[in-house]
Amino acid sequence: MGAERGAAPVHRGGGGPERPAHRVRARADGALPQERAGLGQVWAGRAVNPATLERVTRGFAERFGGEPTAAAWAPGRVNLIGEHTDYSGGFVLPMAIERGIAAVARSAVGESRVLAVDTGETRPLDPLAFAPVGGWLGYAGGVLVLLARRSGRPGALEVAFGGDLPIGAGLSSSAALEGAVSLAAGRVMGVELSPAERAALCRRGEHEYAGVPCGIMDQAIVCSAVAGHALLIDCRDASMSPVPIPDDAAVVVMNTGVRHDLASGEYARRRRASAAAAAALGVESLRDIDEEGLAGRAGGLSEDLARCVRHVVGENARARRAARALGEGDLGLVGSLMNLSHDSLRDDFRVSCAELDTLVEAARGVPGVYGARMTGAGFGGCAIALARPEAVAALAGAVACEYRRRHGRRAEVFVSGACGPAGMVDL
Repeated sequence: MGAERGAAPVHRGGGGPERPAHRVRARADGALPQERAGLGQVWAGRAVNPATLERVTRGFAERFGGEPTAAAWAPGRVNLIGEHTDYSGGFVLPMAIERGIAAVARSAVGESRVLAVDTGETRPLDPLAFAPVGGWLGYAGGVLVLLARRSGRPGALEVAFGGDLPIGAGLSSSAALEGAVSLAAGRVMGVELSPAERAALCRRGEHEYAGVPCGIMDQAIVCSAVAGHALLIDCRDASMSPVPIPDDAAVVVMNTGVRHDLASGEYARRRRASAAAAAALGVESLRDIDEEGLAGRAGGLSEDLARCVRHVVGENARARRAARALGEGDLGLVGSLMNLSHDSLRDDFRVSCAELDTLVEAARGVPGVYGARMTGAGFGGCAIALARPEAVAALAGAVACEYRRRHGRRAEVFVSGACGPAGMVDL
């Protein structure tokens, strides 16, 4: 994960003929050269980087000898709007992106082993005695343990994975890893799951074996994405509504390249604050309060809890409005709501950082950009912008120059279409 730098292939799936796949990488001066490269496999809107699949398959052969018998790919995601609402049963609007994780597998004799191709690490795994562990093994191992239990006949496996999705950038590399491994290993083990079952299994594995109390959004979009669409997900009942993304909308991902150490602790703190605020207001979750009802109920809260409630309640309303506007092609309104979302995350929820704010401010100043906001948990990672396609080159240039001026480092910028879900691929 993260070994292949540069931009993801871009195409549009669904609703019409696919556009030529292409890569977009900002040069040092911020310009976007017109590099073009084919996708290895494109089906149902999924885009598989052939270099990723070849590299993972080669790594498998070099480490384990011979060839794998099953291969799968799973996308990362960006959340267009609806941040820090999922664990309050709220609304989110993610889309799958054309960067992801490939995994390959086969049955084996002896112990199970898992290879992380991008780091060269190989770890043994006993599905019958696997304890929670940090790092990538917790994500991959948790899925393998749950699959072994489901199959009823756990045998040894050899698994390898890798990708072009940066770790810790808020693009759901963990959910993509879980999705790809569950598909490839599940095929070898004879376990077939529906997208909803797969998402639930991957989320359970992340909770129980990686120790991350995530919401359902990441696994849901990875397993159930619709090409050419975002998904409005109701995180209370996991229902999903596809929302088409207009052809004249470009989703631009801007990576700070930083991840502040306080991210995990501050994430947990905000989850606790959301639960405490709901309890103080006498509701099951902050999902149960709307903007009208908030006005007369927040007076007795501390300032910290009041800010938390203000963000979550407002963000739920913004996510639903943005989904309607996107479906109607009102990109100006979607962009305005994205701007309001970032401002709330920065000022009320306090999960932004200087690097994210720089990217967002630089993007907003470019003509043809509808809006920009941070995406993911915050404290680093990525921001996104919604722009006219013809504005992308100027956007990349402005972001590259301003980010280097303020922070002395490069910000990676790439464009992605909305691709389809995780699935098996041909070897």
